[in-house]
Amino acid sequence: MSYNYITAEEAASLIQNGQQIAFSGFTPAGATKVIPSAIAKRAEEEHAAGREFKINAVTGASTGDSCDGVLSRAQALNYRAPYQSNADLRAGANKNVIHFTDLHLSMMPQYMNYGFLGKFDWAIVEAADVSDNGEILLTTSVGISPTGLKLADKILIELNEYHSKELRGFHDIYECANPPFRREIPIYSAGDRIGSEVVKVDPKKIVGIVRTNKADEVKPFKPSDPITEKIGQNVANFLASEMKAGRIPSSFLPIQSGVGNIANAVLGAMGNNPDIPAFSMYSEVLQDSVINLIEEGRISCASATSLTVTPEKIQEIYANPKFFRERVVLRPQEISNSPEIARRIGIISINTAIEVDLSGNVNSSHIMGKNLMNGIGGSGDFTRAAYTSIYTTPSVAKGGCISAIVPNVSHCDHTEHSVNVVVSEYGVADLRCKTPYERAQILIENCAHPDYRDMLRKFIKDAPMGHTPQTLSNAYCFHEAFITQGDMRKAVID
Repeated sequence: MSYNYITAEEAASLIQNGQQIAFSGFTPAGATKVIPSAIAKRAEEEHAAGREFKINAVTGASTGDSCDGVLSRAQALNYRAPYQSNADLRAGANKNVIHFTDLHLSMMPQYMNYGFLGKFDWAIVEAADVSDNGEILLTTSVGISPTGLKLADKILIELNEYHSKELRGFHDIYECANPPFRREIPIYSAGDRIGSEVVKVDPKKIVGIVRTNKADEVKPFKPSDPITEKIGQNVANFLASEMKAGRIPSSFLPIQSGVGNIANAVLGAMGNNPDIPAFSMYSEVLQDSVINLIEEGRISCASATSLTVTPEKIQEIYANPKFFRERVVLRPQEISNSPEIARRIGIISINTAIEVDLSGNVNSSHIMGKNLMNGIGGSGDFTRAAYTSIYTTPSVAKGGCISAIVPNVSHCDHTEHSVNVVVSEYGVADLRCKTPYERAQILIENCAHPDYRDMLRKFIKDAPMGHTPQTLSNAYCFHEAFITQGDMRKAVID
């Protein structure tokens, strides 16, 4: 079939006010770039002419500034789900001028398939290649792209020549049937492949193709510092001790790791620990640190939905595609984040907390209980199903004015029943099978900053007798102190 090659502006002219679009992208990896920018410019022109122009947009997770950022600044977004990391989008969501829904990432494709989000007018995806018979080779992420391409009435493609066609063979495209016809997902180890190398669509749905040549907008994370390095060492030493105790098999278990500088520090420490053997990853995002460990032979295989690496690192991969094709698998996010697979293969999940309370509940998405930071992301997908779930956090923030260990979290994403282990730079709190009072004491003594330990001990000591140490009048005294005085250390426990 002969496709219609058009400009980004011509593509944007096809989008109508109020339409719903599924964009590719899981982090900036594989995110569309030039068409969203053209849509944003069109929105500004429509607004200047006094006409309403907003779209509903869903993606795999966050995207780059050329998608989330430009659309937010142009006031072109009415609705957005399921995750974000852009300052302009975050501001719009916290002001409720952008209607934002924070969702478990594994559920996004399912909700689309179930019809919970309604009709999809368009799928706009980035591709490395498109065949005449409708075979689409995705770029550095899969995310919700297969679902969006299937459900959308029409398709626009950014054919990005920056990305190598040697990506063919990296992807493993498999979609689940809807209940009651769903079967088990036949993945039993991180490297198993069960699907197709490409997404197959009716070529008649492809309305236009826009040629581009742009790198993913992936920036390097901040380098590790003494605190993140200590957290990484604490996690690695804990896992090594678990293996020595026989609670982790000698062959080790697959690792799921979140995104950011703490995650990089943890993986680096695991790679450097001589007591931890080479391991596999079954995660949602692969960062530069993962590629380094694959090259060093410390990670044997890595499965995810997104290759979120810097331009320099992606060129290393493109220079040696055969080596990485045998060791990297990119899947749809309902597969990469599937709790079914996580439970089956025994994933050890390692994610980052904003705050943890004395019961072991974790807040990973909101600041002071109300303002969205990024979202729950995929952490919940893995936490409930993990062999062992670990949360890491520096003990304090804002120069010590905020404690990560608090009497009660201001927003709860992961309950005490799902959180097994908490790690700060001060140590490890193993909460597994502990009573509420034991959990509180372990968190205070092993993870809390010394400046806050006496206050937290007083909260426990003064709590009326019950199964859980709790005083409702003091539950949020730390947060109130920060809001009113700028320092949690000024909290008064009555």
